[in-house]
Amino acid sequence: MAELGQIERPSQESYAGKKKLYCVHTVYFSENAPDGYKELFNKYWDEVFQQIEKIEAAGKISKIFCESIFTSGKEALDVLSKMNEKAAWIINKKLEQGGIFVPLESKEIFGHFLDWGNCLMVVRTNEVFEMVREFYTEWSGKRLQHILEVILGNLSEGEAGLLLLKNDDRVKLQFPQDIEVFLITPPSYDDLLKWVRGRTKNKGWEKEAEEPE
Repeated sequence: MAELGQIERPSQESYAGKKKLYCVHTVYFSENAPDGYKELFNKYWDEVFQQIEKIEAAGKISKIFCESIFTSGKEALDVLSKMNEKAAWIINKKLEQGGIFVPLESKEIFGHFLDWGNCLMVVRTNEVFEMVREFYTEWSGKRLQHILEVILGNLSEGEAGLLLLKNDDRVKLQFPQDIEVFLITPPSYDDLLKWVRGRTKNKGWEKEAEEPE
C-alpha cells in the first residue's frame, strides 16, 4: 500500500493493466464548527484534489465510490453537496472527466447501521449498551462487507477507482493483492488532526465535523 506524499509521481507504465484504488479519508464541516476549523477543512480538501491530480499519472479515475451514498446520478450529488460541498466538487470534476459514480452503500444496511449507532449514544445502562453494541457490530460488519463487494464488483482490470471513506472503516477492508491501494494523505491532514485533538471538543459540532482517524 502506497501513501501519496511518500512516493514520487507514479509512472503509468508501472501500473498499466493493474487495478488501482485511490483512498481519501473523509472530513466533514459544520456551520457550528469553531473558528479556525473551516480554513483547515478547505485546505485539506484543496490538497486532496491536488494529490488526486498527481496520482492519476498511474491511471485516470474511472469509478467513484463515496461513503453514506446509496443513490446515483443527480440525486447522489445533491445529497453529497449537502453533506460535504468540497468532496462533492471533487467528485463532480471527476465525473466531468469521464468517471462513473457507483453507489457504495445499501440503503437497508446503512439505515440499520445508523440507527444502532444512534442508539449507542443514548443508552444509560451497561447491560443495554452491550446488547445494542452487538446489533451495531453485526450491521457494521454487513455494511463493510457490502462496501467491499461493491468495489470488487465494479473495479475492472486496468481501472482506477476513487474511494472516499473514513480511515477507521477503510482499514477493516481486506483488498485482494491484485488491487494497488494508494492512501492520499495531504500535508494538512496532520495539521487538522493536531488542531482537533488540541481543542476541548464542542458537542454541538463534533458529530458532523468528525475527528480524523
